[in-house]
Amino acid sequence: MTASASTFPVDSIRHRFRVFDNVVYLNSCSQGALSDSVRHAYTEYLDGLEREGSLWGHWVDRLERVRVAIATLLNATPAEVAVTTSASAGVSALASAIDFTAGRNKVVTTDLEFPTIGQIWHAQESRGANVVHVPAEADNTISLEKLAQEVDEQTAIVSVTQICYRNGARNDLAPIIERAHAKGALVLVDVYQAIGAIPMDVAELDADFIVGGCLKYLLGSPGVGFFYARAGKTDHLCPTTVGWFGARDIFAMNIHSYDPALDARRFESGTPAVPSLYAAAAGIEVMLEIGVERTQAHVEGLLTQLREGVTAIGGKIATPERLHGPMLAVQTTDEHAYVEALEKESVIVSSRDGNVRISPHCYNNASDIDAVIAALDKHRDLLR
Repeated sequence: MTASASTFPVDSIRHRFRVFDNVVYLNSCSQGALSDSVRHAYTEYLDGLEREGSLWGHWVDRLERVRVAIATLLNATPAEVAVTTSASAGVSALASAIDFTAGRNKVVTTDLEFPTIGQIWHAQESRGANVVHVPAEADNTISLEKLAQEVDEQTAIVSVTQICYRNGARNDLAPIIERAHAKGALVLVDVYQAIGAIPMDVAELDADFIVGGCLKYLLGSPGVGFFYARAGKTDHLCPTTVGWFGARDIFAMNIHSYDPALDARRFESGTPAVPSLYAAAAGIEVMLEIGVERTQAHVEGLLTQLREGVTAIGGKIATPERLHGPMLAVQTTDEHAYVEALEKESVIVSSRDGNVRISPHCYNNASDIDAVIAALDKHRDLLR
């Protein structure tokens, strides 16, 4: 059931995001709006530096606070979560742990992935990896049949996004994961465009690895990602791309050998982006307070309103109607010109792949959707 303005507390939280004093913000797929909690967290970090200088004990505690918050979001244990500086760092560590000369050298991925995924896997070709892309269909979905045909006994890992960053298309993960596991392959799911907007439960998802970050729907800042590694099924993989925060005892300062952590922390690397840890903890805790399930229902209502409004002005939508994320992509003749035109109307969106991306979140309301539809209509000459 779609949450309405009367059942979702937009009015009680919107004042916490001051960007709405200036613009209509609909670009959470790029960067979540700044909340009062995140701003306060940065102040707390700076105040500590001013007051005491080096605060390593506090900083490590903040890292663990982020780990626990992410584990709560995923319904995982903290020991299954690595806190990284980016999604790229987590996936690179995983790639370094896979032996592509041990009988399984195939990486199956899709044409809906973020560049990080494709580039990291193709970088492993020098180590023996055979990377295969399943093409997207005309409606921006992935054919499960075509993907299943590529997953075989030579497949080491299937690497798939939950939601495409270019157009909001959502993959049906359950049959993909089932097929991969049936063939003995591991599965990595990129949830960057979903985490914080769509509820997740690792027990139900059954992926071996999950990667994401905190700057979009989790309301944090660049500099913090996360990497989930399922306990009991992935323990045999240990990265060779390492750093001192991935050691069993980060303060042992051992330079003569490497003793990696036995849990997911082995996928961590060097010194974390400490200021961003403060922002990440605050942002995730805001989303846990508001509620991801309630947010999903609320945003679904806004997307229905948006889809109907765009269709009414003659726009074409690149986002599949049945399987989609918290984003709607509108086809354009000039994506950059359209983004600039909407910015002049004080409506903030973004673009990828010829589309204008419109991504409401917990703090948006029906008036925001009316505003973006009016702005799109005013510049309808840029619609495809």
